[in-house]
Amino acid sequence: MTSEPTSAPVVPPLDSPKSPVWPTFPFHREGSRVWERGGVATRDLPSPLPTKRTRTYSATARASAGPVFKGVCKQFSRSQGHGFITPENGSEDIFVHVSDIEGDYVPVEGDEVTYKMCPIPPKNQKFQAVEVVLTQLAPHTPHETWSGQVVGS
Repeated sequence: MTSEPTSAPVVPPLDSPKSPVWPTFPFHREGSRVWERGGVATRDLPSPLPTKRTRTYSATARASAGPVFKGVCKQFSRSQGHGFITPENGSEDIFVHVSDIEGDYVPVEGDEVTYKMCPIPPKNQKFQAVEVVLTQLAPHTPHETWSGQVVGS
């Protein structure tokens, strides 16, 4: 009698997972140069300037502990979300981001402000204004609130 050789039971192959095992992010890693290959529109690139939201805790703490400076709003564009302040001592104009303005009014040219300064990475050679407070609104100038209401004339 001849017996047939027994074969191993057939096991179906394992399928790889449909989604990657590692987390995916809605943004590309810094330095990936993906925009040079046409994968991301220029408007989607992260801003190199630290906003109130992206600033590190230590940079915020250092700025908060620093002295208060006075200046005058030179220019501010609500649509672009930034502007410049001319310091009272006459030094170089200081950048200000919309997220660092405190209060109800959109700054306009001639408004007197107080602010603190925070270095702009990566070289920390330039500064931006943080904790900006409008202390005196420019006279005879209409001002707009952040909600869009126009006040004064």
